[in-house]
Amino acid sequence: MERYSEKVGAFVRGLVLDDVPSEVREKAKLILLDTLGIALASSTMDFGHMVLDVARVLGGARESRLIGTQQKVAAANAVLANGTLAHGLDYDDTLEEAIVHTGCCGAVTALAVGEATGASGKRMLEAVVAGVEVMCKVGLVAPGKFHARGFHPTALCATFGAAAAAGKLYGLEASQWADAFGICGSQSSGIIEYLADGTWSKRLHPGWSGHGGIIAVLLAAKGFRGPASVFEGKHGFYRSFGGDGEYHLERLAELGKSWEIRRIAFKSYPCGSISHPYMDCALKLRRKHSFRPEDIEEITCRTAEGPVHRLWEPLKEKQRPASSYGAKFSLPYSIAVMLVRGRAGLEEFSDQAIHDAEVLSLAEKVRYELDPTIDYPRHFSGHVRIKLRGGTILEENQPFPRGGLESPLPPEEIEDKFRANAGMALTREKVEKIVASVKNLERLPSIEALSSLLTPD
Repeated sequence: MERYSEKVGAFVRGLVLDDVPSEVREKAKLILLDTLGIALASSTMDFGHMVLDVARVLGGARESRLIGTQQKVAAANAVLANGTLAHGLDYDDTLEEAIVHTGCCGAVTALAVGEATGASGKRMLEAVVAGVEVMCKVGLVAPGKFHARGFHPTALCATFGAAAAAGKLYGLEASQWADAFGICGSQSSGIIEYLADGTWSKRLHPGWSGHGGIIAVLLAAKGFRGPASVFEGKHGFYRSFGGDGEYHLERLAELGKSWEIRRIAFKSYPCGSISHPYMDCALKLRRKHSFRPEDIEEITCRTAEGPVHRLWEPLKEKQRPASSYGAKFSLPYSIAVMLVRGRAGLEEFSDQAIHDAEVLSLAEKVRYELDPTIDYPRHFSGHVRIKLRGGTILEENQPFPRGGLESPLPPEEIEDKFRANAGMALTREKVEKIVASVKNLERLPSIEALSSLLTPD
């Protein structure tokens, strides 16, 4: 009987860009562009400097660019840093239901291994599609189960996505794919205890998992063995990280038949993706009605039970985040900052902003109530009800996040987001050259033409 690891490997090995729907190819390029912009912005920040320094120390063959620097290191070490940069601002794409961020794995790994192998833009884009699709399907087998047990889905699933992208470019033989994915099962890791104090381990997750995915492929190519039953086994990936229960393993067999890239959402705000529909509701209320923050008596939001332990509780701590990174996973703070400032960009999640007395005073008025009818994690929806002094009730609902399939961002807006992020590290001339290169990615004879732009003058 063919194992699921063999089926996934067969999909990746047989993937040809010309057979991929054009809208999937174009969106994959936007995911790459969005990812590069976030990584460039992160390369200017303290946590970015730290992970880049570590990657330099690890070193290795000078084959893959450390984004935002002049240096190259071994591909796995480049992905360790670049994946961390790409996810470090929590500004990167998300697939609802699977709750995974994909560009920080698929795009970053395809870039690094593409450089290492001298790939063309077309070959790199194939690898991006392979990595993103595999990561998404791996996550869709177990929606909500990883978070429920304290694991970060992106961290767990990115290992397999990175292996798909890397193996595509390294040219794994048909017999080696099951070994590669089998090894990935023991490379996957990532707990969500960062929620307790707003520390930084989540930033590292896709970098570490991408690093592990490349290592798994390199080992499999040498003949190192891994369990072919990694997905369906009694002690396999899903039962180990998700516990006992029903799993939709058939989703893995849908690779190439349905394309998840179509459903991936881009972020408008640099914070947890589940927060976005709530923040959109708050912004709509602010724009539609004339009230001041001090006029608000109480704010109540309906929520599914799943996100409560990540975005709502402990409520007193979420109302007054201990760190700027922790504020990214606080719905009381995110809603309050939107109502007070009318925007939520990088500045609103800075060390200075989280001490804004007006924002914190309003955050203390934000509460939640459980709504069992919300179909989470299949859909991320938002609801905000404001009670003003005097008894007036203002209410807004949003059934899906802006930036996804139901309400996509226009490509121009994603390009502008890239320009703003990349402009923190690069000149305007280089920023525009990157936009043009990504738009024409499949026509680049070598991706060195793109990677060479990802460094300050």
